[in-house]
Amino acid sequence: MKFLRKLLLPFSLFYLLVTAVRNVLYNLGIFKSHSFPVPVIAVGNLSTGGTGKTPQTEYLIRLLSDKYKVATLSRGYKRKSEGFVLGSSASDAAILGDEPFQFYQKFPQIRVAVDANRKNGIEQLLALSPKPEIIVLDDAYQHRRVKAGFYILLTAYGDIYADDFLLPAGNLRESSLGADRADVIIVTKCPVALTEMARQDIIKKLKPKKSQKVYFTCIEYDNEVYSEIGRKDVAEIKGTDKVLVAGIAKPKPFFKHLQHQNDETLAYPDHHDFSEDELEDLEKRSLDKIIVTTEKDYVRLRGSLPKDKLYYLPIQSRFLTDGAEFDKTILDYVGKSTGNS
Repeated sequence: MKFLRKLLLPFSLFYLLVTAVRNVLYNLGIFKSHSFPVPVIAVGNLSTGGTGKTPQTEYLIRLLSDKYKVATLSRGYKRKSEGFVLGSSASDAAILGDEPFQFYQKFPQIRVAVDANRKNGIEQLLALSPKPEIIVLDDAYQHRRVKAGFYILLTAYGDIYADDFLLPAGNLRESSLGADRADVIIVTKCPVALTEMARQDIIKKLKPKKSQKVYFTCIEYDNEVYSEIGRKDVAEIKGTDKVLVAGIAKPKPFFKHLQHQNDETLAYPDHHDFSEDELEDLEKRSLDKIIVTTEKDYVRLRGSLPKDKLYYLPIQSRFLTDGAEFDKTILDYVGKSTGNS
């Protein structure tokens, strides 16, 4: 693998040149970025995935939606629709994409929209009545046609951008210099017992600007798994044979959290579109077992497998320290921005 990376380094240098020129053109105003008269928070990363954008976006929704009219705007990766689509009772994962549809189902109090053209998407949202007071952009760190008011950059513990290479030799979408645009940096998926010394070592590697605060979060698993017909305690199902299914970028922690020695574990590509043959195979495997999957996979599998067999495990992002400070930073930005608008 290291040898292959070395072979691909010349292509990464070309990729570096292309992305660097693009960023310079935006920084100089030759390529135009568009601002909007409402608070816009962008959640994203420098790498190609697996940093926990969905639980962090949901964290913001929970923090803000009791006080403000919130909308989320995503690209809607691998959806079968085109252009701007606003979540409605007619929507499903195929129309919105799995992650936006997850937002739509979990948070009925907010607006959920998808559009690859984020500028157009925001304009469409602001034309609604009532219009949103805050827009959260999911996975839009490199979408520079829109100038967000607040940027949250995520990087995963054990796979931080400071240790990575640009595509195709590595997984970075742009140089680590792109981190300078962030208002805050969050190291996600940390061990719960991460020490202060380990946190400081990571901060030294990331080299944040003086104005940037680095936070650390972990994934907090729910104590229960859920289906359309009921729920089961995780402690109960951990000791039973089951089928674990994950179509996410990094499924190992999910498997490790639930796995029993006789479990079947089935890993698929991120955002996987299950075929009829795969669904038939899953149903056969679940004749005498339940299937437990991630929440993102559940919104795609729901309705295609027996209700009494298919369960999902919810997760949340939790700050190891300084969570109240992060909340205040976001609320202060939103309060000042809404006041100015």
